[in-house]
Amino acid sequence: MESESIYTGLMTLIEEAVELLKAKAVVHFDEPVELASGKMSDVFVDVKAGLAEAADLKVVCAALVAQLSLAGITYDAVGGPTMGADHLAVGMALAADSSWFFVRKAPKERGTGRQIEGAPIGPGVRVVVVEDAVSTGGSMLQAIDVIEQAGAEVVAVTTPVDRGKVAVGELERRNLPYFPLASYSELGLEAI
Repeated sequence: MESESIYTGLMTLIEEAVELLKAKAVVHFDEPVELASGKMSDVFVDVKAGLAEAADLKVVCAALVAQLSLAGITYDAVGGPTMGADHLAVGMALAADSSWFFVRKAPKERGTGRQIEGAPIGPGVRVVVVEDAVSTGGSMLQAIDVIEQAGAEVVAVTTPVDRGKVAVGELERRNLPYFPLASYSELGLEAI
């Protein structure tokens, strides 16, 4: 009975997070705008602005952690491409009591020269990669390459919003479990 109650609570949290994303992160424009993937769309998913209030970020990060927990995924740190993943990585780390990190597009040209900031990421470290919205997955896949080159093991990939089918195929090819919180169809969007 207790496990049923926990499961029901986690599913309710996930449903609440999806509704929150629908209400606060999906923005409709009169004219198409260019997405990070290079594709054009009159619908933009702005997870950063949509989750700018702490309470909203807390719900979505807890839901992402709940999904991973329900799937039996264990990890030491969570992170992804800087800017897209920053707020989610820290929020999820707080919810899961894990470490966080960010992956730069290129190594820093001064100071430490690091490309991965935050928790030390290397051999023996199990990580979850997070990105705010995934269409083709380009930034996320580049971050995964950097993480794997550092010697860490990517055990799962997650996002609040999956906008298409392109990244799924590449993640399957790499044998990386993928846990989007909301798909494009759940949010009433066309696939990218």
